[in-house]
Amino acid sequence: MNTAHEEAAKAPEAARFRALRFACLLELLYATGLRVSELVGLPKAALKGDQFMLTVKGKGGRERIVPLNGKAREALDRYIAALAGTKSAAAQKWLFPSWGESGHFTRQKFARNLKELGAKVGIGEERLSPHVLRHAFASHLLDRGADLRVLQTLLGHADISTTQIYTHVMEERLKQTLFDFHPLSDKSAEE
Repeated sequence: MNTAHEEAAKAPEAARFRALRFACLLELLYATGLRVSELVGLPKAALKGDQFMLTVKGKGGRERIVPLNGKAREALDRYIAALAGTKSAAAQKWLFPSWGESGHFTRQKFARNLKELGAKVGIGEERLSPHVLRHAFASHLLDRGADLRVLQTLLGHADISTTQIYTHVMEERLKQTLFDFHPLSDKSAEE
């Protein structure tokens, strides 16, 4: 994410808005765990209310409130300031407007931008996608002790069994830790 912010800071004036938009999208995606389609399709109305909360309409039209951390809010504020300077900002209903058919930035364009950024920092396309960032969000929260029901709410999963998929990663880490560090594991016997 630092690379995205650096790109935005050094971008020529003509490309600065696009760079700020991408840095904001990237920061928000990892900070919130939103589906990329939820993120790019956020209406401006999602920002009404608490400045550290987004109102998100997810799958099945279900609405949820998603908190923002300080870094995500800062990226959003920088982007909104740049957006206010564009010609059509007031007329747009979307937080991330575009001239395309949908009226908002597309998930496909975001994925392409993400792959390009990954290539710049040496991350292969097969290892980086919007869903990988959503998965990282969930895995990192679980890894640090987040409650599964809270994670279910943040991710917008209707069923807890969908969220439980992320616990598999935790189980594998637990097994590996036991294998690597327990004095009676086979690995310890080899040393």
